[in-house]
Amino acid sequence: MTVHNVEDREIFEMKTIGIASDHAGYGLKSYLVNKLIEKGYEVKDYGTDSDNSVDYPDFGHPLGQAIDRGEEEWGIAICYSGNGINMVLNRYAGVRAALCWNRETATLARRHNNGNVCSLPAHFVSEEQAEEIVAAFLSTPFEGGRHERRVNKINRRTEK
Repeated sequence: MTVHNVEDREIFEMKTIGIASDHAGYGLKSYLVNKLIEKGYEVKDYGTDSDNSVDYPDFGHPLGQAIDRGEEEWGIAICYSGNGINMVLNRYAGVRAALCWNRETATLARRHNNGNVCSLPAHFVSEEQAEEIVAAFLSTPFEGGRHERRVNKINRRTEK
């Protein structure tokens, strides 16, 4: 995987990266797992383990729960459009999953939104594009400042 500055990984003190997909994202997930391991990341695979038809919530929920409980700091989630699994993950208060379809959206998800899960649309990005997207996501620090105030408001519930 082309990580822009592998040393930047230390900014985040990454332990492991959780990854999950449905059947439509299985091939891309397998590709990314291998690339991440080649770069020295520890990857915890939450499934699926084949391209047989499955339901994305069955794999998104375990990843979301792990991040919400603090067992994983970072995640990658993949389904056909990226939307379904992204919606599942964002049900968890500790998750800020962002649908990323290019380098810019991945960078902004980290820089402005402090995203901790990169959701990918398997049908709309190539392996090489996904690799670039994940690299941008993992190597971009959160900017803080005015963005921190906004991120802190994400989980606030409105009173009726």
